Amino acid sequence: MLKVDHIDVSYGHAKVLHDVSLEVRQGEMGFIIGRNGAGKTTLLKSIVGLLTPRSGSILFEGRPIGGHSPERLSLAGIRYVGQEKKVFAGLTVRENLEIAAYACREPLETAIERVIGFYPKMKKFLDTKAGLLSGGQRQVLLVGRALVGHPRLLLIDEPTQGLAAIVIEDINDIMAELKQHVSALIVEQNLSMVNRLADRVFVMKEGKIVREIDDPSMMSDTRKLEAFV
Repeated sequence: MLKVDHIDVSYGHAKVLHDVSLEVRQGEMGFIIGRNGAGKTTLLKSIVGLLTPRSGSILFEGRPIGGHSPERLSLAGIRYVGQEKKVFAGLTVRENLEIAAYACREPLETAIERVIGFYPKMKKFLDTKAGLLSGGQRQVLLVGRALVGHPRLLLIDEPTQGLAAIVIEDINDIMAELKQHVSALIVEQNLSMVNRLADRVFVMKEGKIVREIDDPSMMSDTRKLEAFV
């Protein structure tokens, strides 16, 4: 489904990604792990069109997408949820979903039903200003907004970052439900989520993928994953 093939990415003259390759197959949930500054966010931004690789290629469903705009990739079925948790704070949850539904030409009620299906608690917040939501609720809204229009691939950056433990459990459950419906590539530091949900793990260090793990016995043991980070 997604194939990143030997890409280099720079900020100005500073190279950040070095010869990075990975593949996420149809129906898989892949995770990228690594320390801060390893290049994880840069990799996601390069895939989604926010950064342009200096070399290498990115293929989605067999077609090259390097250099395409984020808007074009969104319409092609790739959605990105950044780590900043940016919502339209002055609009209600319903209005946030309405914007996404309009862009995807999907009925608003269909979009609302999908979000509530993943997170029933959101129903009581539909008429709440998004700026008043908790961090966890904003994260759910962002993921729900990304699901409007039936995307085929989600890219999610640090979905549990800065959230309380009790909220992380909710996010875990939502991600488990997502796994049944859409392929995903997720940057995540919470190794408990990784070993619960990952089909494939990519370990990044200093702008390179230094290890790819698809052995269930390795991914199901948090201590083994910690040894690679």
